[in-house]
Amino acid sequence: MKHTKSRTKKAFRNSFIALVSQFVSLICGFILPRLILTTFGSEYNGITSSISQFIECIVLLRAGVGSVTRASLYKPLATGDNDQINGIINATQKFMRRISLIFAGGLFVFACIYPFAVSDEFDWFFSFSLVLILGINVFAQNYFGITYQILIEADQKNFIYTLISIASTILNTIVAVILINAGAGIHIVKLGSAIVFTLNPLVLYLYAKKTYKLDSSVPANNDAISQRWDAFAQQVATFVTNNTDIVVLTLFSNLKEVSVYTVYYMIAGKLTNLVQTVTNGIDAAFGNILAKKENEALQTNFRLYEQLVFSVATFAFGCAMILIEPFVSVYTKGVSDVNYSRVIFGFLMCLNQLFYCIRLPYQMITNAAGHFKQTRNGAIFEALMNIIISVVLVIEYGLIGVTIGTLFAYVFRTIQYATYSSRNILNRNIIVFVKLLCISLIEIGVTYFLVFVLEKMRFMPVVNSYISWGIRAVITAILHFCVIAVFSIIFYYRQTRQLIRKIKSVFV
Repeated sequence: MKHTKSRTKKAFRNSFIALVSQFVSLICGFILPRLILTTFGSEYNGITSSISQFIECIVLLRAGVGSVTRASLYKPLATGDNDQINGIINATQKFMRRISLIFAGGLFVFACIYPFAVSDEFDWFFSFSLVLILGINVFAQNYFGITYQILIEADQKNFIYTLISIASTILNTIVAVILINAGAGIHIVKLGSAIVFTLNPLVLYLYAKKTYKLDSSVPANNDAISQRWDAFAQQVATFVTNNTDIVVLTLFSNLKEVSVYTVYYMIAGKLTNLVQTVTNGIDAAFGNILAKKENEALQTNFRLYEQLVFSVATFAFGCAMILIEPFVSVYTKGVSDVNYSRVIFGFLMCLNQLFYCIRLPYQMITNAAGHFKQTRNGAIFEALMNIIISVVLVIEYGLIGVTIGTLFAYVFRTIQYATYSSRNILNRNIIVFVKLLCISLIEIGVTYFLVFVLEKMRFMPVVNSYISWGIRAVITAILHFCVIAVFSIIFYYRQTRQLIRKIKSVFV
């Protein structure tokens, strides 16, 4: 019982700090894109977003090792085996150093090639230099401190990394606002961001050195991260799925449409991050449970966690489906170079992210158990499905087409994760997932109907400002919360009571 409470409190602390981080990121995330849109225009917003997505392709070189290292560290951290911990960390660090050199070469090659894709809108050197600046930023964040970030996360101390991120996000926003108001170009603004974010890995390294008994002389334990290539394949496939839309739009549409996509995704993505705060540190807690083979605790805690994620995701994206387009219309008021009012696209974007979020419990437990090879093929199929459908539909339907492709892929992968984890880890019937999904969709449908009725009765304000949008958002949120609460009491009364008791125990 003592261990359970400790895990719960650590998970709550990580989630709470992560929630604070997401609110900071949300606020800062709205400030900078708005400034870039109004100061530089949609094409500049589009090119920076497009480059960032392409650069993430190169970052995939280190994909897989993070989740595998984390899964390998759960047991030695639970037993206090320092030799094992050092062996895993040294193997990971060795791998990262090799990858760093490959990344640098890949970044330069990409910087030479990418400008030809946008040559109609920007000259070669402008795009080349912007790629290098944005690449330095990503390079610094992902390579110099990633090994120590993984160690901290596996030890359920995510809040350390999150606090560092909060500080750098605020500092970056301040620096960027000052530079933009001073008349600096986009290159100088992004270079300022790159310099700020290089502080993160340095602080992580210093903290890890001080907290853990790290010994670089311990032989690298490469066997512990032997599944990194299976996890790598999954990470590559997941990245392709998550970023197919922008890549396809860049190749088959134009940067203005990319800008529209990124503005909507900025909102939907921030909501996804907020939902993911519920999972912050949870994987380490379940990794600890699996390492100690506490099967009863696994079943009980996973069912509550699953219920919580579904409820939070349904609330967040049920509201967003109704509110995202009116918000974007207000947010982009005065930007006239492209139409940002896309109702159906906004709805589909939020539906995509709903399916992405409800898969999180099943993805988390599968990764915590270290089952990367067993679920690899599903990730590859998801990526191929997304690419094929998106490319087929983008010419005729544009933004809607690529979003439909992502929706089909997300639905498939969510069902695959839920089916695999239910049969092979949780040993339970898949009907539990099916019931949760159906009730979530019904809850959203009921809220939509109630909002429609209120609109017909003219109780909903017409959105033409942040204030009128805020009033509409409050009414929608209250309605949706009440609908979810009623359904939870009717269909999940026992789990709802247990979940409330679990949350209360954190404060006792």
